[in-house]
Amino acid sequence: MARKTKDPGFGYNSKENARNIINDNGTSNVRHINRKRNVNDLYTYFIDISWFQFFVLILVAYTILNMLFGVFYVAIGIEQITKPKGTFLEDFLNGFFFSAQTLTTVGYGGIAPQGIAANFIAAFEAMIGLLSFSFITGMLYGRFSKPKANIEFSENIILRDFKSQKAIMFRLMNSRKTVMIEPEITVTLSVTEENEKNEFKRNFYELKLERNKIMYLPTVWTIVHQIDDDSPLYKYSKEEIRNLDAHLYILINYHEESFSQKVYQINSYHFEDLITDVKYKSAASFDVEGYTLLDHNKLSEVENL
Repeated sequence: MARKTKDPGFGYNSKENARNIINDNGTSNVRHINRKRNVNDLYTYFIDISWFQFFVLILVAYTILNMLFGVFYVAIGIEQITKPKGTFLEDFLNGFFFSAQTLTTVGYGGIAPQGIAANFIAAFEAMIGLLSFSFITGMLYGRFSKPKANIEFSENIILRDFKSQKAIMFRLMNSRKTVMIEPEITVTLSVTEENEKNEFKRNFYELKLERNKIMYLPTVWTIVHQIDDDSPLYKYSKEEIRNLDAHLYILINYHEESFSQKVYQINSYHFEDLITDVKYKSAASFDVEGYTLLDHNKLSEVENL
């Protein structure tokens, strides 16, 4: 008899068109409202955004800062750093480029502050430049040194006959060349069902797996949940399983050699991704020299039984 598990943190309430709480790539699909913001959240924000967003923000902030100080130099009189050119645009560009030299502490020497106001602004800007580049350096180190798993999951899950019964399966592999040491996986099934009061409730079950932990993984691991008498899916036919409003939530952890510590990764599947009566193609083969070849493009490939 299948036993419900305690709420793993997703909440029991649901609705007919409720979206998945965890995206397929493991990111959260929760929108926060009325959340109090804290300056300490900046570190998490800069660590978690993409590399493209990170460098675009740096470029935009750098440009705006130089434009701001360029306006300051024009406002106090451009003659305090160089000879006026006669037009606002040319004077502004001189102020902008002098600001860039000061902010980065390059100081080519072609332009130098002459008056008290210009020296005061330049000194203040140099301090901002030192602090800003120290902050950026720290963020770069944090992004590179952050322990992170890099596991590829199959794009689909399959439902097939298995050992005179049925089974649900999906596959995973390490995107890095390192060997996953002692990987351990937990799979939770979430099924949204309508009760007698016409309310939608989530029921959670921790699925029993053929193997939930192995010594190490150099190639591909097929995760198998056999639908036996103890499975929460035992009462359903194949067609009914396909039509369930259900999700699989996956948590995997292992020792990552690159960081010399344990890393975690989450993933999810909706039963819309489920394919029946197929099996996965082999993703590993041998070359003429006897080396094992692991084809990442075959992780999700299936064939008929």
